[in-house]
Amino acid sequence: MKKNILSGVAALALLASALPAAAQTVEFTIINNSSVDLHYFYTTPSTDESWGEDLLEDMGILEAGYQATATIGDGSDECLYDFKFLGENGEELIVPEVDICSLDSYTLTD
Repeated sequence: MKKNILSGVAALALLASALPAAAQTVEFTIINNSSVDLHYFYTTPSTDESWGEDLLEDMGILEAGYQATATIGDGSDECLYDFKFLGENGEELIVPEVDICSLDSYTLTD
């Protein structure tokens, strides 16, 4: 009996380690309190080397003084992301290691 229980526990542990981590979709508010209209907003897990798709693509330009909802649903289960914002005249702001798992909103200022 004891051998069967130990075998069952070992099988469950093996199964749990074989399952992929649950991918998350994170939604938060981008508040543009800067003086620059934002034309592009890219994100990537901090461990990656390349930027993902433009999160402003569907909503267009995020004008200064306005806010919008951003959704990161890239299939990752990581919490730390780098953000890259591009403004109307080529202004660029890169913000490393933003914890999106505890993020309700992100505010840009000058």
